[in-house]
Amino acid sequence: MVTQTGVLKVLQDKKYKLLTTRTPEFLGLDRIHVMFPASTSSSRSMEDIIVGVIDSGVWPESKSFDDTGYGPIPTTWKGKCEIGTDFTVSNCNKKLIGARFFLKGYEADKGSPINETKESRSPRDTKGHGTHTASISVGSPVRNASLFGYAAGTARGMAPRARVAIYKVCWEGHACLGSDYLAAIDQAIIDKVNVLSLSLGFTPLDYVEDPLAIGAFAAMEHGILVSCAGGNSGPRASLITNVAPWITTVGAGTLDRDFPAYITLGNSQNYTGISLYNGSSFPDTSMSLIYAGNASIPGEKENARKCVGGSLDKKKVEGKIVMCESGFLTGPEKGNTVKSLGGLGMVLATLDYDEEELLAEPHILPTIVVKFKDGEAIKKYLFSQNPNNSMATVVCERTQFKVEPSPVVAMFSSRGPNSITPQILKPDFIAPGVNILAAFSRKAIFNGGQGTEEIKHTRTLTNVGAEGTYKVSIKSDAAFVKISIEPKVLSFKTKEKKLYTITFSTSGSKPNSSQSFGSLEWSDGNSIVRSPIAFSWK
Repeated sequence: MVTQTGVLKVLQDKKYKLLTTRTPEFLGLDRIHVMFPASTSSSRSMEDIIVGVIDSGVWPESKSFDDTGYGPIPTTWKGKCEIGTDFTVSNCNKKLIGARFFLKGYEADKGSPINETKESRSPRDTKGHGTHTASISVGSPVRNASLFGYAAGTARGMAPRARVAIYKVCWEGHACLGSDYLAAIDQAIIDKVNVLSLSLGFTPLDYVEDPLAIGAFAAMEHGILVSCAGGNSGPRASLITNVAPWITTVGAGTLDRDFPAYITLGNSQNYTGISLYNGSSFPDTSMSLIYAGNASIPGEKENARKCVGGSLDKKKVEGKIVMCESGFLTGPEKGNTVKSLGGLGMVLATLDYDEEELLAEPHILPTIVVKFKDGEAIKKYLFSQNPNNSMATVVCERTQFKVEPSPVVAMFSSRGPNSITPQILKPDFIAPGVNILAAFSRKAIFNGGQGTEEIKHTRTLTNVGAEGTYKVSIKSDAAFVKISIEPKVLSFKTKEKKLYTITFSTSGSKPNSSQSFGSLEWSDGNSIVRSPIAFSWK
């Protein structure tokens, strides 16, 4: 192929990975005249800007893509709204002016067509990532937006009157093929977008070997600004991606907004953390506090420290605030375990490498997430006390503004120096990227500022018989849910315990029935260990 006329280079296809309310005010963009000084037609000028978002698609019904008050679509626009599964021309409007999808590279890599029971063969977003990033870039104002009452206000993108065109290239398993990205960039050039926004990354390559760098260069030659995320591999040095000089590389920073929570110990020591709990508050009086590692059932101390389901003793947890450590599960999953055993609240200590910032998550019981060093101090207090005398009070407040210092580079934001051309400094700048409120896809189980698009549960298997190797099989009539298990094979010694993680993610269309059922079975060829699974649709 490389010898054919018109073929400059042949590259092996590569898989890329997918890497708000307060932000406009924080950046000084809440007034249009800041961007377009002394112009009486500022709003209309912004409407002439077309931003192409190359990602996992769009959920067009989101209010972030409302076209109220928009004028005619610019005559320069040459794109269109492609028809596909769960997507018609009527899903586009004067705000969302174009939507296309590209999957030839994905299907070639997979060796078969996409499974349309698990993925929409259309621009529709089933992951949430594309909708989220598009709304951050150009989302229309959405009044009274909040997450459980937190971050309340008017949510809007950085260029709220700009038009948006969606190019879906990321599919089941969050796989985004470089060939599909190149095809999308080529089409966006033809469609006459003004800006391209891409939130994906790959290990930095020489520019002549990097499909994204090649495509971005072509876009630059046509006067298109290409903005790319720098990656989420911080805080180690030299892992920043999308470093070509003609790409605007953006790192992630914090806002001047926080969601504080406070804990006061029985020794009068106070610690500040974070929480998105919106239920009833604790009483003003102190309550009993216990370290989860001291509340384990026999033989489960390691899992109990992390509040893994099935590892805690209900009698020791009931009526207390429980201190858990990070790992294995999300914070809300740990909280669910504590609440199911009668716990009244939770203190969650982060891992030592998460020290620089705290992740705001929605919790189902009063919870405070604290930094590693504060968690160590709280544990020291607990170990120095009679368990019956360890007391604490937790208070979850609302949104707090004007937090200093801000902005600060996010812990997860990839750092320079540029590993390909060190003389070119990267990232070019940082933008708010921590705990951002934005739009999401209704087919995504959960989606938040840095949130996950999946739900994971870690469970323990105990071998009560002879040594053996067990393999897992999954049975389910819930086409709407993709289920995966890691590891798929477990080898046991007598009385040995092993952990496995089961992941649930949405895919395909919601079923007509209100409930679906399934099971997972571990078998060594003779014995079978079966766990039932049930889904209810609301």
